[in-house]
Amino acid sequence: MFNSLSEKLETAFKNLKGQARITELNVANTVKDIRRALVDADVNYKIAKEFTDTIKEKAVGEKVLTAVSPGQLMVKIVQDQLTELMGGNESEFNLTGNPAIILIAGLQGSGKTTFSGKLANYLKTKKGKSPLLVAADIYRPAAIDQLEVLGGQIGVDVYSERENKNAVSIVQNAIKEAKTKNKNVIIIDTAGRLAVDEVMMNEVAAIKAAINPQEILFVVDSMTGQDAVNTAAAFNERLDFSGVVLTKLDGDTRGGAALSIKYTVKKPIKFISSGEKMDTLDVFYPDRMAQRILGMGDIVSLVEKAQEQFNEAEAAKLEKKIRKNQFDFEDFKTQLQQIKKMGNIKDLMGMIPGVGKQIKDVDINDDAFKGIEALINSMTVEERRNPDLINPSRKNRIAKGSGKDLAELNQFLKQFEQMKSMMKMMNKMPMGKMPGMMKR
Repeated sequence: MFNSLSEKLETAFKNLKGQARITELNVANTVKDIRRALVDADVNYKIAKEFTDTIKEKAVGEKVLTAVSPGQLMVKIVQDQLTELMGGNESEFNLTGNPAIILIAGLQGSGKTTFSGKLANYLKTKKGKSPLLVAADIYRPAAIDQLEVLGGQIGVDVYSERENKNAVSIVQNAIKEAKTKNKNVIIIDTAGRLAVDEVMMNEVAAIKAAINPQEILFVVDSMTGQDAVNTAAAFNERLDFSGVVLTKLDGDTRGGAALSIKYTVKKPIKFISSGEKMDTLDVFYPDRMAQRILGMGDIVSLVEKAQEQFNEAEAAKLEKKIRKNQFDFEDFKTQLQQIKKMGNIKDLMGMIPGVGKQIKDVDINDDAFKGIEALINSMTVEERRNPDLINPSRKNRIAKGSGKDLAELNQFLKQFEQMKSMMKMMNKMPMGKMPGMMKR
């Protein structure tokens, strides 16, 4: 995500490395490179120029503290401006009303239906809501089928009327259904088109007028860059939507939509989405996204994801076992399963400061743990709890049972012992020496 933009911005900051202070001359070169990086990321030239003019104005004449280099100061200024450009603060999501009504709009192929399912899952699992999905796409039967499949996956009811060709009527009937079934949130998946057209605009505007939704979310395919921003402006003119959703952030995203859309339509980005899994939806935080674009990682989001999966009591229990050097394969398998629930492995690693750049060209398969799990599953309970029991004959049995060869098993056992040793060392180590150990 935003790898190309991150690299170009990093190159731009190198102009200030080794400088004693910020001057008009060295700032001019840096600002020119930043502007070029933004335009290459499909940010509108006018926005890019205004953005860099502000940076130049703030940077020139800025006093550099003894502990802060000119390059570091410029990074801070750019980070603050990126945050402001993308909205400044997290935007509130309005769930007032009984039921709260959320209208989803956008072009065909933008990921509206998948996002509708993800939003329902998010509201159910993280906000304790009882949502109802509404299939209001009267033109594409596959959209109804898709929504019903997604609803089945996440355990959320889907309201549809396959024979009814009046979208307004379907939505009004769905609201009545929601009230009888005590559903407190309604998510309406509307029809999309291949391009903005009057029929689509009139239909979605009619739905809005009939139901007065608390939220109207415009779904944007982030890979379409500036075109997505232009489409958003056309929709906003008719719908006056309340927020934007950026989808497909796991693709080849240049960043133009994320950086330009708030400036253009004056509406906040509320959610970001990547992949097809129902739990890959995140609230949009401009400051965290700015940090990630600048290669600083996003430790706050990583910790939040970990907190959702890791039980405090279990963590304390595990810590005791590590301190006593009793960490075993049962514990390891449990940790793997919890990490997998946190989301895409490469995205998670990219949240660690400095790691994203190192792994940008590394292909990390989400199924990478399957071989390890197969080896652990082939062990007996006794072997998992006491790895020292694993002798040559047991190794042969475990390797055959897992479909792996003996060399792979031996390598895994060696790595496991190394990991245990490192855990033991980290537990004895003062906090000041921890970063160096983590690097190793």
